Amino acid sequence: MLKKKILITGGAGFLGSHLCDRLLGEGHEVICLDNYFTGQKQNVVHLLGNPYFELIRHDVTMPFFIEVDEIYNLACPASPIHYQYNAIKTVKTSVMGAINMLGLAKRIKARILQASTSEVYGDPEVHPQVESYWGHVNPIGIRSCYDEGKRIAETLFVNYHQQNNVRIKIMRIFNTYGPRMHPHDGRVVSNFIVQALKGEDMTIYGDGSQSRSFCYVDDLLDGMVRLMNSREEFTGPVNIGNPNEFTMIELAEKVIRLTGSKSKIIFLPLPEDDPAHRQPDITLAKKELGWEPKVMLDDGLVKTIDYFKSVI
Repeated sequence: MLKKKILITGGAGFLGSHLCDRLLGEGHEVICLDNYFTGQKQNVVHLLGNPYFELIRHDVTMPFFIEVDEIYNLACPASPIHYQYNAIKTVKTSVMGAINMLGLAKRIKARILQASTSEVYGDPEVHPQVESYWGHVNPIGIRSCYDEGKRIAETLFVNYHQQNNVRIKIMRIFNTYGPRMHPHDGRVVSNFIVQALKGEDMTIYGDGSQSRSFCYVDDLLDGMVRLMNSREEFTGPVNIGNPNEFTMIELAEKVIRLTGSKSKIIFLPLPEDDPAHRQPDITLAKKELGWEPKVMLDDGLVKTIDYFKSVI
């Protein structure tokens, strides 16, 4: 296999660090770029002795110059707590980060993948969500810094492709979980597991009937790498996520059972613009990438719970 030099922005984050592991394992050279706003050095410290791994502290809102074959643009806080903490910074990371990385890809003729999100669909009126659906997004809500930032990034990717022949791939990531999630990132899987392991009340926002589809990190990365290596003409966007749908109550009950916790479920008001449903239609991923998830939710949760036991 051809050894490639690959840049991963946001490489010390939850997904980025697993991608570093995977690509190094495939024999490639990896440059990990992160400003540690939400990424953590401890996620990649085990790689520092690898001669084919390089770690650089850098913010993608500033230009960056390097010679590589591929770029995975993963840099952006992805949990509501983190992206709402500094909304302007979140928009800058999505938009300026995309401009800087697309400019780099244009100059060095690298292939570039954008880690977009199911949040581009907003609170969807189409279920499950297909790539042709334009979404239902509040442009001035508390989540819009993330949702609209990612939507503009997709626009930029398509514009750079059409205008400058940049070789792009756009991936819409649905809820993903697994080891190295931040314990306090506010996402539902990490929230429930931490609360269950500590014996605290498990907080469900709303009545618990809202649903999500949870994809284990290894499955997601398989889809991501397949997309990067897919035929040149296929640019996406393509949904990558697990189509099995669960309500928040179902997820909470699973976590309680798998942890053996005595936690009680309590209900709190639903946050503004929280989507009622999130489920990917993965027909396109199956057709173009030969991809579908393999890890069942219970199996993935067991691995994730074991990780959280080691860090809290």
